[in-house]
Amino acid sequence: MKYTFATRMIQSTQFIGSTLALAALMLTGCEKKPEVQYTTTTVERQEIKSSVTATGTIEPVTQVEVGTQVSGIISHIYVDYNSVVKKGQVIAELDRENLNAQLATAMAQLQSAKSDLDYQRLNFNRQKTLHEKGHISDNDFELARLSYDQAQATYDQRIQSVNTARTNLGYATITSPIDGIILNKAVEEGQTVASSFSTPTLFTIARDLTDMRVIADIDEADIGGVREGQRVTFTVDAFPDDTFEGNVTQVRQEATTESNVVTYEVVISAPNPDLKLKPGLTANVTIITKEVENVLAVPVSALTFKPNENLLQPDDIVEDCQGKAKVWLREGNTFKAIAVETGESNGVLTEIKSGLKGGEKVITEFTIANAAPAAEKANTNPFMPKRPASSRTTKK
Repeated sequence: MKYTFATRMIQSTQFIGSTLALAALMLTGCEKKPEVQYTTTTVERQEIKSSVTATGTIEPVTQVEVGTQVSGIISHIYVDYNSVVKKGQVIAELDRENLNAQLATAMAQLQSAKSDLDYQRLNFNRQKTLHEKGHISDNDFELARLSYDQAQATYDQRIQSVNTARTNLGYATITSPIDGIILNKAVEEGQTVASSFSTPTLFTIARDLTDMRVIADIDEADIGGVREGQRVTFTVDAFPDDTFEGNVTQVRQEATTESNVVTYEVVISAPNPDLKLKPGLTANVTIITKEVENVLAVPVSALTFKPNENLLQPDDIVEDCQGKAKVWLREGNTFKAIAVETGESNGVLTEIKSGLKGGEKVITEFTIANAAPAAEKANTNPFMPKRPASSRTTKK
């Protein structure tokens, strides 16, 4: 939630309250001059900060799902949950009996295709010689050429079949593609896995749990203020007393709509040297969208204040000035306007770049001491029947 909305609500309430009180006083006539009090604040150096809050999920930066490209029975598993593995390390094996049989069949078919190719080559050469001497017809020669070409194609196909069978046999040995830690083991020894339509996931491996990230969902109303590089703090329920820090590393452009709520994913770095953060934890994220330190600042209400002519005393003096932004000081019975140059604002405080110096007191609002009785009097309708007196008695 942003500060701006709450601040505007407070300012609107103050404005409405002051207006109603002033109207009430005017309705009562000039029986009594209203007593007006002015609230001031000291101009001083402060920190101006705006933030966006959201929730997200912690996950490893690099996470790989390891599957199998061939079907078979898991014969051996060499790792378990939380096992540390190296790239190329054997983590599981499939039963090789069927794969060896497929390779043997492919090699036998290749040998047969080679024999047929050798025969068709010799036959074609003989037919070519006879054709050149005119002893056979053109049709017989073309048939010999066709048989030779078909044998060559079959032989090439059998070579590819052998290569595929050898590759599938190699897939029976499942190795880790990265250095990391086993997060999930989805199979057990003796289990049959099938890869007919999609590659089944056997293991999930995270590269480095000391380098995590948060995927946060930011509301469409807040995403405009989020930029790469902004500082982020977040907490997790597992460690409520700890505050973790990171930075926005990516603002994704794709929108997600759920129950008519549009959000955008923001990636936040989450260094995890002590391994407190675990994959899947929910993070309560605060993205610092605006942050300036040690600057002169005044409340936003000081920039919206203006002396009300109806509340001025006969001896009050108003010294106005030109300027897009101004604040008011009160020296004795003199209201003096000071033109200022404003900078950053978070809806609660506004930076003052020039026009003021530290220690000065600026007016932020006014209150009317006798406004409540006047307001009650003004809100009383003489034509409405009065409430009957209470008949309740107090027991002593």
